[in-house]
Amino acid sequence: MDFIRKSKYDFNDLVEIMRILRSPDGCPWDRVQTHESIRQNFIEETYEAIEAIDTNDVELMREELGDVMMQVVFHALMEEENGNFDMNDVCDEVCKKLIVRHPHVFADTVADTADEVLTNWDKIKMETKSQKSQSEVLSSVSKALPALMYSQKVQHKAAKVGFDFEKTDDTLMKVEEELSELKTAIENNDEENMSEELGDLLFSVVNVARFIKVDSEKALYDATLKFTNRFAKVEKLCKERNIDMATASLSTLDSLWDEVK
Repeated sequence: MDFIRKSKYDFNDLVEIMRILRSPDGCPWDRVQTHESIRQNFIEETYEAIEAIDTNDVELMREELGDVMMQVVFHALMEEENGNFDMNDVCDEVCKKLIVRHPHVFADTVADTADEVLTNWDKIKMETKSQKSQSEVLSSVSKALPALMYSQKVQHKAAKVGFDFEKTDDTLMKVEEELSELKTAIENNDEENMSEELGDLLFSVVNVARFIKVDSEKALYDATLKFTNRFAKVEKLCKERNIDMATASLSTLDSLWDEVK
Protein backbone atom coordinates (compact mmCIF):
# COMPACT_ATOMS: atom_id res chain seq x y z
CA MET A 1 0.00 0.00 0.00
CA ASP A 2 1.40 3.37 -1.07
CA PHE A 3 0.83 5.30 2.15
CA ILE A 4 3.34 7.40 4.06
CA ARG A 5 2.90 7.77 7.80
CA LYS A 6 3.37 11.29 9.19
CA SER A 7 3.77 12.95 12.56
CA LYS A 8 0.92 15.32 11.65
CA TYR A 9 -1.81 14.95 9.03
CA ASP A 10 -4.01 17.55 7.29
CA PHE A 11 -7.36 17.62 5.49
CA ASN A 12 -5.93 16.24 2.25
CA ASP A 13 -4.54 13.27 4.19
CA LEU A 14 -8.02 12.58 5.58
CA VAL A 15 -9.47 12.48 2.07
CA GLU A 16 -6.68 10.16 0.92
CA ILE A 17 -7.06 7.83 3.92
CA MET A 18 -10.81 7.55 3.28
CA ARG A 19 -10.10 6.86 -0.39
CA ILE A 20 -7.73 4.04 0.62
CA LEU A 21 -10.30 2.58 3.03
CA ARG A 22 -12.89 2.49 0.22
CA SER A 23 -10.47 0.91 -2.27
CA PRO A 24 -10.53 -2.81 -3.25
CA ASP A 25 -7.52 -3.41 -0.99
CA GLY A 26 -8.92 -1.29 1.82
CA CYS A 27 -11.37 -2.05 4.62
CA PRO A 28 -14.20 -4.55 3.89
CA TRP A 29 -16.61 -2.59 6.12
CA ASP A 30 -15.86 0.87 4.73
CA ARG A 31 -15.99 -0.46 1.18
CA VAL A 32 -19.61 -1.67 1.38
CA GLN A 33 -21.12 1.36 3.11
CA THR A 34 -23.72 3.59 1.40
CA HIS A 35 -25.23 6.98 2.19
CA GLU A 36 -28.17 5.20 3.78
CA SER A 37 -26.13 2.72 5.83
CA ILE A 38 -24.07 5.44 7.57
CA ARG A 39 -26.85 8.02 7.80
CA GLN A 40 -27.39 7.26 11.49
CA ASN A 41 -23.64 7.45 12.12
CA PHE A 42 -23.66 10.99 10.71
CA ILE A 43 -26.46 11.99 13.08
CA GLU A 44 -24.76 10.41 16.09
CA GLU A 45 -21.39 12.01 15.36
CA THR A 46 -23.06 15.42 15.02
CA TYR A 47 -24.82 15.07 18.37
CA GLU A 48 -21.59 13.93 20.02
CA ALA A 49 -19.92 17.10 18.72
CA ILE A 50 -22.82 19.11 20.16
CA GLU A 51 -22.34 17.43 23.54
CA ALA A 52 -18.66 18.42 23.49
CA ILE A 53 -19.72 22.02 22.79
CA ASP A 54 -22.35 21.95 25.55
CA THR A 55 -19.83 20.64 28.09
CA ASN A 56 -17.08 22.98 26.84
CA ASP A 57 -14.76 19.99 26.51
CA VAL A 58 -12.17 21.34 24.07
CA GLU A 59 -10.25 18.08 23.59
CA LEU A 60 -13.46 16.12 23.00
CA MET A 61 -14.68 18.86 20.66
CA ARG A 62 -11.55 18.48 18.54
CA GLU A 63 -12.08 14.72 18.34
CA GLU A 64 -15.81 14.89 17.58
CA LEU A 65 -15.46 17.63 14.96
CA GLY A 66 -12.97 15.32 13.28
CA ASP A 67 -15.54 12.52 13.29
CA VAL A 68 -18.11 14.85 11.71
CA MET A 69 -15.57 15.91 9.08
CA MET A 70 -14.83 12.27 8.34
CA GLN A 71 -18.51 11.65 7.70
CA VAL A 72 -18.63 14.56 5.23
CA VAL A 73 -15.59 13.18 3.40
CA PHE A 74 -17.10 9.67 3.44
CA HIS A 75 -20.30 10.83 1.73
CA ALA A 76 -18.45 13.02 -0.76
CA LEU A 77 -16.15 10.14 -1.67
CA MET A 78 -19.14 7.91 -2.46
CA GLU A 79 -20.37 10.51 -4.95
CA GLU A 80 -16.86 10.85 -6.38
CA GLU A 81 -16.98 7.11 -7.08
CA ASN A 82 -20.34 7.63 -8.82
CA GLY A 83 -18.83 10.40 -10.96
CA ASN A 84 -21.13 13.09 -9.55
CA PHE A 85 -18.88 15.34 -7.44
CA ASP A 86 -15.87 15.20 -5.12
CA MET A 87 -14.74 16.90 -1.91
CA ASN A 88 -13.29 19.83 -3.85
CA ASP A 89 -16.72 20.43 -5.42
CA VAL A 90 -18.27 20.44 -1.94
CA CYS A 91 -15.72 23.02 -0.75
CA ASP A 92 -16.18 25.05 -3.93
CA GLU A 93 -19.95 25.22 -3.49
CA VAL A 94 -19.90 26.27 0.15
CA CYS A 95 -17.22 28.91 -0.55
CA LYS A 96 -19.31 30.38 -3.36
CA LYS A 97 -22.38 30.34 -1.11
CA LEU A 98 -20.53 32.20 1.65
CA ILE A 99 -19.27 34.83 -0.79
CA VAL A 100 -22.72 35.38 -2.35
CA ARG A 101 -24.51 35.54 1.01
CA HIS A 102 -22.03 38.01 2.51
CA PRO A 103 -22.19 40.91 0.04
CA HIS A 104 -21.48 43.29 2.92
CA VAL A 105 -18.02 41.69 3.12
CA PHE A 106 -17.25 40.61 -0.44
CA ALA A 107 -19.22 43.29 -2.34
CA ASP A 108 -20.58 46.78 -1.74
CA THR A 109 -23.78 46.02 0.22
CA VAL A 110 -24.02 47.76 3.60
CA ALA A 111 -25.00 45.77 6.68
CA ASP A 112 -23.85 47.24 9.97
CA THR A 113 -25.85 45.03 12.34
CA ALA A 114 -26.45 41.31 12.76
CA ASP A 115 -30.16 41.83 12.02
CA GLU A 116 -29.36 43.51 8.70
CA VAL A 117 -27.05 40.62 7.83
CA LEU A 118 -29.81 38.08 8.50
CA THR A 119 -32.33 40.08 6.47
CA ASN A 120 -29.97 40.14 3.49
CA TRP A 121 -29.16 36.45 4.00
CA ASP A 122 -32.83 35.45 3.81
CA LYS A 123 -33.42 37.61 0.73
CA ILE A 124 -30.39 36.23 -1.10
CA LYS A 125 -31.29 32.67 -0.08
CA MET A 126 -34.74 33.06 -1.62
CA GLU A 127 -33.23 34.42 -4.82
CA THR A 128 -30.53 31.76 -5.19
CA LYS A 129 -33.00 28.95 -4.48
CA SER A 130 -35.61 30.49 -6.82
CA GLN A 131 -38.18 30.60 -4.03
CA LYS A 132 -41.09 32.81 -5.10
CA SER A 133 -43.34 32.46 -2.05
CA GLN A 134 -43.09 32.18 1.71
CA SER A 135 -44.78 28.77 1.46
CA GLU A 136 -41.77 27.58 -0.51
CA VAL A 137 -39.52 28.98 2.21
CA LEU A 138 -41.39 27.01 4.88
CA SER A 139 -41.37 23.87 2.75
CA SER A 140 -37.61 24.18 2.34
CA VAL A 141 -37.00 23.64 6.07
CA SER A 142 -35.44 20.19 6.42
CA LYS A 143 -38.00 17.59 7.46
CA ALA A 144 -35.18 15.44 8.83
CA LEU A 145 -34.76 17.83 11.78
CA PRO A 146 -35.94 16.68 15.23
CA ALA A 147 -39.62 17.58 15.56
CA LEU A 148 -39.23 20.39 18.11
CA MET A 149 -36.40 21.97 16.13
CA TYR A 150 -38.37 21.62 12.89
CA SER A 151 -41.42 23.25 14.47
CA GLN A 152 -39.36 26.08 15.95
CA LYS A 153 -37.66 26.85 12.64
CA VAL A 154 -40.92 26.83 10.66
CA GLN A 155 -42.57 29.14 13.19
CA HIS A 156 -39.58 31.48 13.12
CA LYS A 157 -39.71 31.78 9.32
CA ALA A 158 -43.48 32.36 9.36
CA ALA A 159 -43.04 35.05 12.02
CA LYS A 160 -40.56 36.92 9.82
CA VAL A 161 -43.37 37.74 7.38
CA GLY A 162 -45.79 38.77 10.14
CA PHE A 163 -47.68 35.49 10.52
CA ASP A 164 -47.43 35.35 14.30
CA PHE A 165 -49.10 36.07 17.62
CA GLU A 166 -48.86 39.60 18.97
CA LYS A 167 -47.77 38.78 22.52
CA THR A 168 -46.81 35.93 24.85
CA ASP A 169 -50.25 35.88 26.51
CA ASP A 170 -51.75 34.95 23.14
CA THR A 171 -49.48 31.91 22.88
CA LEU A 172 -50.44 30.82 26.39
CA MET A 173 -54.14 31.11 25.53
CA LYS A 174 -53.51 28.92 22.48
CA VAL A 175 -51.87 26.29 24.70
CA GLU A 176 -54.96 26.28 26.94
CA GLU A 177 -57.21 25.96 23.89
CA GLU A 178 -55.23 23.03 22.48
CA LEU A 179 -55.07 21.35 25.89
CA SER A 180 -58.85 21.57 26.17
CA GLU A 181 -59.26 19.99 22.72
CA LEU A 182 -56.86 17.19 23.67
CA LYS A 183 -58.83 16.51 26.85
CA THR A 184 -62.02 16.26 24.78
CA ALA A 185 -60.40 13.81 22.37
CA ILE A 186 -59.20 11.67 25.31
CA GLU A 187 -62.65 11.74 26.95
CA ASN A 188 -64.19 10.59 23.65
CA ASN A 189 -61.49 7.93 23.20
CA ASP A 190 -60.93 9.41 19.76
CA GLU A 191 -57.53 7.93 18.91
CA GLU A 192 -57.09 9.76 15.61
CA ASN A 193 -57.87 13.16 17.12
CA MET A 194 -55.79 12.41 20.22
CA SER A 195 -52.65 12.25 18.08
CA GLU A 196 -53.59 15.37 16.13
CA GLU A 197 -54.51 17.41 19.20
CA LEU A 198 -51.38 16.34 21.04
CA GLY A 199 -49.35 17.52 18.06
CA ASP A 200 -51.21 20.85 18.10
CA LEU A 201 -50.51 21.20 21.82
CA LEU A 202 -46.79 20.55 21.35
CA PHE A 203 -46.69 23.01 18.45
CA SER A 204 -48.34 25.63 20.67
CA VAL A 205 -45.85 25.02 23.47
CA VAL A 206 -43.02 25.61 21.00
CA ASN A 207 -44.69 28.94 20.18
CA VAL A 208 -44.54 29.91 23.86
CA ALA A 209 -40.87 28.91 24.02
CA ARG A 210 -40.10 31.03 20.97
CA PHE A 211 -41.83 34.09 22.45
CA ILE A 212 -39.96 33.85 25.74
CA LYS A 213 -36.72 33.19 23.80
CA VAL A 214 -36.21 29.64 25.07
CA ASP A 215 -34.86 26.89 22.81
CA SER A 216 -37.61 24.26 23.12
CA GLU A 217 -35.26 21.43 22.10
CA LYS A 218 -32.76 22.33 24.82
CA ALA A 219 -35.52 22.99 27.37
CA LEU A 220 -36.95 19.50 26.88
CA TYR A 221 -33.46 17.99 26.95
CA ASP A 222 -32.65 19.76 30.23
CA ALA A 223 -35.98 18.66 31.74
CA THR A 224 -35.32 15.06 30.74
CA LEU A 225 -31.80 15.19 32.16
CA LYS A 226 -33.17 16.66 35.40
CA PHE A 227 -35.72 13.83 35.58
CA THR A 228 -32.98 11.24 35.02
CA ASN A 229 -30.81 12.70 37.79
CA ARG A 230 -33.70 12.88 40.25
CA PHE A 231 -34.78 9.35 39.37
CA ALA A 232 -31.27 8.14 40.21
CA LYS A 233 -31.48 9.88 43.60
CA VAL A 234 -34.89 8.32 44.31
CA GLU A 235 -33.52 4.89 43.41
CA LYS A 236 -30.57 5.45 45.74
CA LEU A 237 -32.91 6.39 48.61
CA CYS A 238 -34.98 3.28 47.95
CA LYS A 239 -31.90 1.08 48.23
CA GLU A 240 -30.76 2.85 51.40
CA ARG A 241 -34.22 2.34 52.98
CA ASN A 242 -34.84 -1.16 51.61
CA ILE A 243 -37.78 -0.01 49.47
CA ASP A 244 -38.62 -2.01 46.36
CA MET A 245 -39.33 0.58 43.66
CA ALA A 246 -41.28 -1.92 41.56
CA THR A 247 -43.81 -2.61 44.31
CA ALA A 248 -43.72 0.66 46.25
CA SER A 249 -46.89 2.76 46.24
CA LEU A 250 -47.10 5.87 44.12
CA SER A 251 -47.49 8.00 47.25
CA THR A 252 -44.23 6.57 48.63
CA LEU A 253 -42.37 7.30 45.41
CA ASP A 254 -43.90 10.80 45.22
CA SER A 255 -42.74 11.47 48.76
CA LEU A 256 -39.20 10.40 47.88
CA TRP A 257 -39.36 12.48 44.70
CA ASP A 258 -40.31 15.58 46.70
CA GLU A 259 -37.51 14.80 49.12
CA VAL A 260 -34.79 14.75 46.44
CA LYS A 261 -36.14 17.94 44.83
